[in-house]
Amino acid sequence: MDPRYPRERNVDRRRLLAAAAPAAAALLAACSDSAPAPRRPGRRRRGRPRALVYRGPAVCPGCAESAAALLRGAPRPCAVTYCGPRERVPLSADSLADAEVYVQAGGPDDVDGAWTEVRGSARAVREWVRAGGRYLGFCMGGYLAGSDPGFGLLPGDTDAYTTTPGASVRTSRDTVIAVRWRGRERHMYFQDGPYFDLRKGADATVLATYGNGTVAALVAPFGEGRVGVSGPHPEADRSWYDEAGLSNPDGVRLDLGHDLVEVTTAASGRR
Repeated sequence: MDPRYPRERNVDRRRLLAAAAPAAAALLAACSDSAPAPRRPGRRRRGRPRALVYRGPAVCPGCAESAAALLRGAPRPCAVTYCGPRERVPLSADSLADAEVYVQAGGPDDVDGAWTEVRGSARAVREWVRAGGRYLGFCMGGYLAGSDPGFGLLPGDTDAYTTTPGASVRTSRDTVIAVRWRGRERHMYFQDGPYFDLRKGADATVLATYGNGTVAALVAPFGEGRVGVSGPHPEADRSWYDEAGLSNPDGVRLDLGHDLVEVTTAASGRR
């Protein structure tokens, strides 16, 4: 693990960066999109898909690493490169052009603040996905796939699941939540994640719903690309549960995360 980003222990990784707004100017300078036209994603090829995982002020310590581990351990493993304001690779049109997958991991409890950190790269991300890129968003990354604020990649928008009628969770505390994933009840790590409010007739594959029927995870096309998002955390490993004093009735398994990765990154026509 990169010593600049040590694994935090006994710390709420999703709230630790809520006061990180002063870093916005540095990120916007490093990650602004200056390209006048969209760049097509890296050519899909046999072997490992190339994935960019954002690591910086818009995500919490450990969240980018967990997302990267999920991709590396997927049935078709990804070759991961971190991008961000303190990485060797910035989030830009040029770096995206060499990748097939872009990952926005979980972040602090402040959607507006997280958006401030990445909005300088919004055009680059949006046009790259439109040209065929794959976007994966977990929790905060799911919020940011929406449009108020966000990258505007979904056929609809997002809002907090905890505010929906009949929600089984009403607080922002870390917890374990029941969902129906492909018709089967499963339990997932959850911390104030979004639900996805799809437009009527939207072209989307719903992978999971919360107990009240709202959408918890989906994959949808965007131009020639694809967007996969989840409100709960399918990338949460055992350390997340241990740090929060939680247990999962199903055991700590990553198969749901791998399902989301596979459907999102599959070749055109496969779902």
